[in-house]
Amino acid sequence: MGLPKQSKPAPERFLLASRERKQRTPPFYWLQLATFQRSPPELSLTGSVGVKWSSAARARLHTVAMKFVRFIMRSAAAVSVPKHIEHFAKFSPSPLSIKQFLDFGSTNACEKTSFVFLRQELPVRLCNIMKEINLLPDELLTTPSVQMVHSWYIQSLMEILEFLDKNPDDHKVLGEFVDALVTIRNRHNDVVTTMAQGVIEYKETFPQDSATNQNIQYFLDRFYMSRISIRMLINQHTLVFDGTTNPVHPSIIGSIDSHCQVGDVIQDAFQNAKMLCDQYYLRSPDLILQEMSSKKNEPISIVYVPSHLYHMLFELFKNAMRATIDTHESSNSLPPIQVKVSLGGEDMSIKVSDKGGGVPFRKTEKLFSYMYSTAPAPKIGDHTRPPLAGFGYGLPISRLYAKYFQGDLQLFSMEGHGTDAVVYLKALSTDSIERLPVYNKTALKNYKVSHEADDWCIPRKEPLDLRPFKVAK
Repeated sequence: MGLPKQSKPAPERFLLASRERKQRTPPFYWLQLATFQRSPPELSLTGSVGVKWSSAARARLHTVAMKFVRFIMRSAAAVSVPKHIEHFAKFSPSPLSIKQFLDFGSTNACEKTSFVFLRQELPVRLCNIMKEINLLPDELLTTPSVQMVHSWYIQSLMEILEFLDKNPDDHKVLGEFVDALVTIRNRHNDVVTTMAQGVIEYKETFPQDSATNQNIQYFLDRFYMSRISIRMLINQHTLVFDGTTNPVHPSIIGSIDSHCQVGDVIQDAFQNAKMLCDQYYLRSPDLILQEMSSKKNEPISIVYVPSHLYHMLFELFKNAMRATIDTHESSNSLPPIQVKVSLGGEDMSIKVSDKGGGVPFRKTEKLFSYMYSTAPAPKIGDHTRPPLAGFGYGLPISRLYAKYFQGDLQLFSMEGHGTDAVVYLKALSTDSIERLPVYNKTALKNYKVSHEADDWCIPRKEPLDLRPFKVAK
């Protein structure tokens, strides 16, 4: 008997498995083409066997032929997708600042220039993150939900690549490009929830280990950050060049507000979270808002994306309200949620403070993990759950929104009292530059990292029983 084969470390097995999948992928379209060729031959259009074709028959045959040609072209394009991914993944994405977004949309708005940039930049950003999808564990990659997300990315990439050779001076092409971007954006609306469902399917079926969870956390942070950046590009192009203006908010260029009133966004996010809280718990805490700036009696405003800021604050308010009510459920009154806004020379900071009992220090970082949630895991389409709980993705993705333009979101909790959540944003639009994931050797190394023996003593979960060590007197 030979020696048993030693299994490779978990991360290395995942990399090898991903390469094996590429080698065994069958060219399915040849099977369909062979089926078509086995069908009985039809009469030629020239009527060479003495049969006359009616115009209706010619039209039907022409339609069938054109469908077949389009099928062959789509199949050929599908087969060439790996080559395109390899090609575009060799390039690094080009990060833009809010100032560049704003200047282009307001003073130098040229649809042709934007079209030429996006038809190259979008494939680069898509392919960089698609290279990393194949590095996921097989158990996660083969779940139906993740397979669906993967197919959406492939389809969107193919649709953008169709514009590589088209003439940017053709207004019809520019219009078709806008329509294609809208279709892609709508297709990817449910990427977050679908990928979250895939993670749940994986967690319910396979045992967990720290190395795999670390790789999944690393990937999802980069995957969702890439999604935020792609939607930002698409939104700016479609909103700026959709042929309409926004007379109600002339300061808004695409999705960016050059005079974003922070207090108004805070009030909007709080009121919507309060409405959900009232619907489920029949009560909610109040808000105390304080703005601190060198310019007294003037509301604080920055150049930012209001929808991103709203997303962060809405999530923080939901968590604060839920914790406050759960902690003070037997009390007749609820302590208010306090918000302080401060604008300095470099940073604009927002601190959201609650008295919801806080969380233990060891659990603070887990709150940003996609593999951890304090609420039961929901199912897609489940509308009977508490509105203030979900997949547990609220805080991790909110932190990504903050980091996207070089900011951050941090939690400081005092167990037994409450939690302070602080959002840090850049005060200047020139400093607010996209933070984008790049597929390179450094990224590849992160997927190969495995947990080795710790060089610090690991504390026991239970007190050590010292009775066996007692010396008889």
